[in-house]
Amino acid sequence: MRPINGIQPPIRPESPITGGSSNGVKADFHSGIDQFAEVLSNQVQGVNSMQVDANEMVHSLLTGGDVNEAEVLTAVQKADLAFRMLLQVRNKLIEAYREVQQIQI
Repeated sequence: MRPINGIQPPIRPESPITGGSSNGVKADFHSGIDQFAEVLSNQVQGVNSMQVDANEMVHSLLTGGDVNEAEVLTAVQKADLAFRMLLQVRNKLIEAYREVQQIQI
């Protein structure tokens, strides 16, 4: 397939039916899970870092430190927004997991 507007079509792993090896598909599947877990872990650590930084800035502001109030407010809002986004991702993952559990074989 040719790219459309610079977007490459997804590459599908070959299945055992079409001649691909099943070991490659399993390895790709596990590799994808590991990559997803790593991305999710990095995002959680990023949100935690934002929360810690915002808390430190608020503490510094309340104890008379040399911080700008606007910067503190912005840091708190960014941390709050990042946390809310992470919470929504978690909710969607739980919802998808429950849907998969309900699939009848």
